[in-house]
Amino acid sequence: MTRNTENDDSRRTARMIEYLSGFMLPGREKVLRETLANRTRYMTICLENTYHPQNASALVRNCEAFGIQDIHTVETVCRFTPNANIVRGTDKWVDIRKHPDTPSLVGDLRARGYRIVATSPHAGDRTPETFDVEAGPFALFFGTEHAGISEEVVAAADEFVRIPMCGFVESLNVSASAAILLYLLSSRLRASGVPWRIPETERDEILLRWMRSTVRDSERILRRGGF
Repeated sequence: MTRNTENDDSRRTARMIEYLSGFMLPGREKVLRETLANRTRYMTICLENTYHPQNASALVRNCEAFGIQDIHTVETVCRFTPNANIVRGTDKWVDIRKHPDTPSLVGDLRARGYRIVATSPHAGDRTPETFDVEAGPFALFFGTEHAGISEEVVAAADEFVRIPMCGFVESLNVSASAAILLYLLSSRLRASGVPWRIPETERDEILLRWMRSTVRDSERILRRGGF
């Protein structure tokens, strides 16, 4: 895509946002913009074969709650299927990106500058408090509910992070682990000096999708507006 094409697309997106905003209450548009301003792609999560719909749903809700825009899934064994009654529409505010296998996902993330960070109760010496959030974008990998992260992720990992335990329990449910790590790491990220916010052009693309899902008959309205 050429720069001129990108500029044309950005201008078209801006015009569509302006047009749709006329069909929304000002307060609603303000909430969408404020929420989007706190979204990040600097930190993302990756899930391998999460087969319990309850956990899949909780992971989506966790990401939405803590401002993580992208969820990457590998479904070589089972599909990632959040339960609609549990996720309660939060899946429309995040981007779920599916990949054919773990090596493809790792390669895609590396090409975009992400560190591969494996979550494990047994390996490495990084904790949520000591993990360096400012060293560059990072992708947290969570494994299956029983087997944990795959050997492929272990071999590819640049770093490991664990949640310290002081009881007899060695590990937590995947959704509980994710909630703890997402809260602590996203809080530290927002307090840091790194550019963690989604770039403005990408924010506009997301805002337009959100507005289209919010405004009733948005496609008909946009067609009527010449888009």
